[in-house]
Amino acid sequence: MNFEHLTGLIAAPPTAMRADGSLNPDAIERQAHALAAGGVRGAFVCGTTGESMSLSTAERMRVAERWMQVAPTDFAVIVHAGHTSLADSRDLAAHAQRIGARAIAAMPPFFFRPDDVEGLVAVGAEVAAAAPGLPFYYYHIPAMTGVYLKMSDYLPAAAARIPTLAGMKFTYEDLMDFGRCVRLEDGRFNMLFGRDEILLSALVLGATGAVGTTYNLAAPLYLRVMDAFARGDLESARADQHRAAEFVAVLMRFGVIPATKAAMKLTGVDCGPVRLPLRPIEGSQLDKLREALDAVGFSEFCIKA
Repeated sequence: MNFEHLTGLIAAPPTAMRADGSLNPDAIERQAHALAAGGVRGAFVCGTTGESMSLSTAERMRVAERWMQVAPTDFAVIVHAGHTSLADSRDLAAHAQRIGARAIAAMPPFFFRPDDVEGLVAVGAEVAAAAPGLPFYYYHIPAMTGVYLKMSDYLPAAAARIPTLAGMKFTYEDLMDFGRCVRLEDGRFNMLFGRDEILLSALVLGATGAVGTTYNLAAPLYLRVMDAFARGDLESARADQHRAAEFVAVLMRFGVIPATKAAMKLTGVDCGPVRLPLRPIEGSQLDKLREALDAVGFSEFCIKA
């Protein structure tokens, strides 16, 4: 099956929660419209940034439904269906198809995890078969899953078994493997890069789309990187990529997901707290985060609600 490639920036949004840790679906509309206004083309819902593994299956379905209800026209909603339970993963995939999502994605099980390409393909085939009308993207994030197989080996094997395979979200630093994937079968696979801090490196290797956490906050800065690269202005692209890397370093210092939610609140998009075992940034730590964001010029490039 042939699917249209997703391009541009796709945000991996945090899941909006109330102060007591329950879901806050009412906040999602503000998230969606802020992203669209900031130049983001879609949302990768209930992924790592969305704390998917801290949500119940029912909660994940509710979040996906709300994103579909409020997403602007032509705004792509990709639903992450990965789970440690294959049955739950299939249920999430089937639900995504029922609500009209643009695509599904899935990281592999990561407690009992696939140890070779054949096993990884078998898992993906089961998930994709539950949503036969949607493009399937493998979610490669070995730092979280422990699955460090070569994706340039996975894609040809998966294509033979998964008719709906469209590509993957590649969240890893192995640029050699990424570049090989981009060029497989004359660019057949939609390779969405997932390391915001080295986006420019992926563009050089042929990336045309990316999924990332910090696009919730700083999409205008990354769009400048992409525009400068397209014009052949590498000096400007490198300068803005460096600014992005300094910004990412700030979030990493405080914890990426808690810091992302705290920074989004500063811009007018309140997604509430994080769930344990993550902890919110409060008090003096919040003051230090504000200072660190000011030091990298956050107010100059952030999305403002």
